[in-house]
Amino acid sequence: MGLDNVAVQWPRTGRFYEPVAPAEFVDFAALAEKAPATAAPAAALADHIAETGTVRATGYSHLVDLLLGLNGVLYATEAEVEDEDPVIDPDGCAWIAGGLERFVAGHADLGDEVTFDTVSEVLRRAVANGRLADQQQRWLDDRLAALRDEQDEPPQWSFTLTELSVLANFYRRCADRGFAVYADF
Repeated sequence: MGLDNVAVQWPRTGRFYEPVAPAEFVDFAALAEKAPATAAPAAALADHIAETGTVRATGYSHLVDLLLGLNGVLYATEAEVEDEDPVIDPDGCAWIAGGLERFVAGHADLGDEVTFDTVSEVLRRAVANGRLADQQQRWLDDRLAALRDEQDEPPQWSFTLTELSVLANFYRRCADRGFAVYADF
């Protein structure tokens, strides 16, 4: 079983979190219909969100961790450490959506295919112009190296910008409507 990020009502009113009705995401089906033929994973993601109000998040977890600079973001591990439920509150959803949206905008000139190399390029450009650029570059180099396997091969990421845009839209919808996301794994 992998990681599912399930939209839930916020705050919890009883002992358990109540899932958000999939009807809150029904318009994601239109995103699936508009996705280009080359973006089948984006269409599948949008359809799944429209039907269930859930994202199968396992495949995105390392990418999101890298983009946001923390570990276990989609697993809501920070809340777990504090002996709380593994839930991303609406502000956390807004933060995740904002990071994904900025990445998608920064990647636009590199084309629709998102790979380890293109992610690295976007992040290098982002830190090059920031304060403490040398320190941030060393941090980024360490994070990128940690993602490589024993043979120094990078992760075989193969996303599209459309797919990551759909993912960002899920977290933005949760944030804008005051929903939280329960990390079910």
